[in-house]
Amino acid sequence: MGCGISKKDTAEVSSGGLDGHLVLSSKTPFSVSEIESLYELFKKLSTSVVKDDLIRKEELQLTIFQNSNKRNLFLDRMFDTFDVDGNGYIEFGEFVQALSVFHPKTPEAIKITYAFKLYDLRQTGYIEREELKEMVVAILQESDLTLSDDVVEMIVDKTFTETDTKGDGRIDMEEWREYVAKNPTLLKNMTLPYLMDISLAFPSFVMHSKAEETHL
Repeated sequence: MGCGISKKDTAEVSSGGLDGHLVLSSKTPFSVSEIESLYELFKKLSTSVVKDDLIRKEELQLTIFQNSNKRNLFLDRMFDTFDVDGNGYIEFGEFVQALSVFHPKTPEAIKITYAFKLYDLRQTGYIEREELKEMVVAILQESDLTLSDDVVEMIVDKTFTETDTKGDGRIDMEEWREYVAKNPTLLKNMTLPYLMDISLAFPSFVMHSKAEETHL
């Protein structure tokens, strides 16, 4: 169980068939029945803005944060990270992979890896000071916290100094793991409790979709 969904897997499950659901269930914390519910949700969301059976950023926003209007850097980075083939859209396999990372049962090691990718804005394999600052500012804005520029700079300097233990002006994965181990609250946003029960989390989407099928 984990998040090892490859590009090949993504292609195999794009149609939403039973075999594809079994593949996804074997590689994520979701059961087959939960994958089926997620497919109903996917079909609903992938046609909520543009009817093309592909999820755009605003549609993913509705799924993850249950709010389709508020955009943020965290969401943008998450979308780019899980758009495995880089085509600007998220297909069903990529959709399930994205949600599985935030599942309460997903191992912490996986969450740490993906959190690093979210902070690595330039996708260089390292987190630089300016990238850290951008994320800190984005998190503060998301939390509706207003701090002076001096305080923000102080927070960024302190965090970067504590994390960059090698003193080379950038944070690598090893340093990131060590820092998160000492500051586990950094992973708070990497777990969404409501994913433990998909049918209860998204009843309006799932039930409405099934009701529409019943009338066909």
